[in-house]
Amino acid sequence: MMNLGNMVRGVASDAVAQSLVQFWGYDEGTLELWRASSNFVYAFERNQVQYFLRVSFEQDQSIEQIKAELEFMQYLRLNGFPSVTPIQSISGELIETLKIPEGTYIAVVFSAANGINLDADTITAKQMEEWGKSLASLHFLSKTFEPVSERRKSWLDTVQFMESVFKKHPGEQKALQELSRVSNWLQSLPTNKDVFGLIHYDFQLDNIFLEEDKDHSFNIIDFDDAIYHWYALDIVTALDDFIDDDNPHSKLLLQSFLNEYRSKMDLENDVVAQFPQFQRYANLYKFSRILKSLDYGEINETPSWFVGLRGKLVRVADELRQSFQKPWQRDNMK
Repeated sequence: MMNLGNMVRGVASDAVAQSLVQFWGYDEGTLELWRASSNFVYAFERNQVQYFLRVSFEQDQSIEQIKAELEFMQYLRLNGFPSVTPIQSISGELIETLKIPEGTYIAVVFSAANGINLDADTITAKQMEEWGKSLASLHFLSKTFEPVSERRKSWLDTVQFMESVFKKHPGEQKALQELSRVSNWLQSLPTNKDVFGLIHYDFQLDNIFLEEDKDHSFNIIDFDDAIYHWYALDIVTALDDFIDDDNPHSKLLLQSFLNEYRSKMDLENDVVAQFPQFQRYANLYKFSRILKSLDYGEINETPSWFVGLRGKLVRVADELRQSFQKPWQRDNMK
């Protein structure tokens, strides 16, 4: 989630996107905002073919980190993993920048993902199996990935980020205590290549597209949160809608995912038993990003959607804040 002030300014005008898309060329009148979350994503057409322009502010994502992201994506594609393709600009660059008085904007363009999004309420056991197999395939390739130049950040960087955010909010002592518990626990875990590597970190249903006519394979988008972490965290964040659901059908779907994941990657029961701890890390990191997003200063005029979005973020932050007071225990999830 980007700073709400930057979001308001970015949504108010597409002037930056209009300037950046010129580096690739596009069909006049086709550029439109598709998504605004941690960055701005615009759909556009060039020669009647759809592409997606992603615009980031340098304060949120450095060029070095984007280079590392694109290298990982290209490695995955070269090894047969179906993800969207970074597209070169007219001048042959994968990354273009635009400097304005407020700072520097960074742009990349991706091909469109073939297939359809699935819904957590209607997904089948077979589709869950394919989803689990897809994530396992990504982790299997990650085990042998060695970047040539830049490296993506690791969990240690997120710990430092969280600490810096919480220290700016003196009232968040519970969050700082939770951070201490989480970081101490993470430091006790093994980091060999069978359990730790570069993960997607947002392998949820809105970022995977099922191609039913191609042996039920998934096309994957949105690698901009990729981070060196434990593979178990990728499973936990992907299955966020299912892990805490006590409905027997949800438990069946969860097991379908895990069974197929295990067909390609080792996943011991003791690691599954640690899912609640990984959830606590993910919740804490989400909380820190929301706090940073809400630290937007003064906004002269707010659009109609602003109050609703801000209210939602405040409610989510309050819910997460309450979760930090739960006992630190190892719930069993086999």
